Amino acid sequence: MSAKDTPILITKNLQKTFFMKKGKDDVRAVKGVSLEVQKGQIFGFLGPNGAGKTTTLQMLTTVLAPTSGQATVVGFDLLKDPKKIRQHIGYVSQAGGADGMTDALQNLILQARLYGASKSEAEKRAKELIEQFEISEFATRKVISYSGGQRRRLDLALGVAHKPQLIFLDEPTTGLDPQSRAHFWDEIRKIRDDGVTIFLTTHYLDEADNLCDYLAIIDNGTVVAEGTPKHLKDQIGGESIVIGIENSKDLEKGKELLVKEKFVNKIYTNENKLYVYVKEGEKLLADVLRLMDNKKVSFQTIGLSKPSLDDVFLQKTGRSLREGGES
Repeated sequence: MSAKDTPILITKNLQKTFFMKKGKDDVRAVKGVSLEVQKGQIFGFLGPNGAGKTTTLQMLTTVLAPTSGQATVVGFDLLKDPKKIRQHIGYVSQAGGADGMTDALQNLILQARLYGASKSEAEKRAKELIEQFEISEFATRKVISYSGGQRRRLDLALGVAHKPQLIFLDEPTTGLDPQSRAHFWDEIRKIRDDGVTIFLTTHYLDEADNLCDYLAIIDNGTVVAEGTPKHLKDQIGGESIVIGIENSKDLEKGKELLVKEKFVNKIYTNENKLYVYVKEGEKLLADVLRLMDNKKVSFQTIGLSKPSLDDVFLQKTGRSLREGGES
């Protein structure tokens, strides 16, 4: 493998355990994560709240020390060279890092100075970022007065002020309205197109599907699947007929009935729904309806769903990511 092809981030069995006081169980937040992130991609780390996404990110950004395992970030060993790693990465936490009592211009100048830029260099860089991220309209107002979308744009500008090779974004669009989210996605793509690698955590299915070049799906501290969004969805094996059945006896009866049918590839139950994976779902929907009616299986809703990342999560974990994480 040439230097050009060397991943910008590699982890091997990275683990983090929080050791609790006597009488309380220790918490294994990350149970062994192995990843490779290629240069120039938007790498998504998808999973429900509490899955271990933020803890993993905090280890990779040197905020938390891992309990065990290895990692190389931008070519440097995570345990031996944390200072060098910090010089070449950006990190935007969920809370952001801007000083609310000063304006965007002063925040950006300070950020550049903290990374060694002279006063004139910092001022020049701040003006470049204000233009790049379309901040000029509110650049001289105190940050405390910004909307959620305006603040996140500033947070992103702060994260790239020192021109990092790799930037980490932790749940970057949480709390934003749809228009602000779409605008923020565009900003992230522009950074990627400028040659910066992006590692972002998210629990939003649409964000992972539309924005990310490659995904790792994490649940309960363990990576359960990885690949491009298309590759992961292609593994589903067809569309899903989703049947809403409130009565648990009817739910089991429906599952027992359909699992015997040759056209069914896979079948799962989750909450009060039956997920029936088939090919050519539109043609088979009427057949399933007739079968349920003939056998007197009571159901409330029925519909056809194209393969989604939620289907991937359901097949890997037995539960829906949408119900477990998108709140």
